[in-house]
Amino acid sequence: MNEKFDVDFLDEAISFMDSLDSKTRRKIYYNIRKSQMINDPELFKKLTDFIWEFRTLYDKKYYRLFAFWDKSDKEETLVIATHGIIKKTKKTLKSEIKKADGIRKIYFEQKNEEK
Repeated sequence: MNEKFDVDFLDEAISFMDSLDSKTRRKIYYNIRKSQMINDPELFKKLTDFIWEFRTLYDKKYYRLFAFWDKSDKEETLVIATHGIIKKTKKTLKSEIKKADGIRKIYFEQKNEEK
């Protein structure tokens, strides 16, 4: 089965993943790989026009990795993971969505400067 997109992790997302125990980290990576193959909103859900989240429920905790699409390179479709949180309820904080959107804007500003 082919992946529909690649995933890249920004520094804060890497730090979040590194802070988790190995079983939790494996479960999140497993769900990310699964979401690359199948369209399942339980695993990868659109929150706003630009912000998405990878979703994992493991050991009665909700793990969220916020992300956005970078389709500026016509060669491949890339999803950029910005940062992650652990929560006890399903509700996603608007402040986390806003943070992800701010990171997205900075990402594209820096990418455009490199051209």
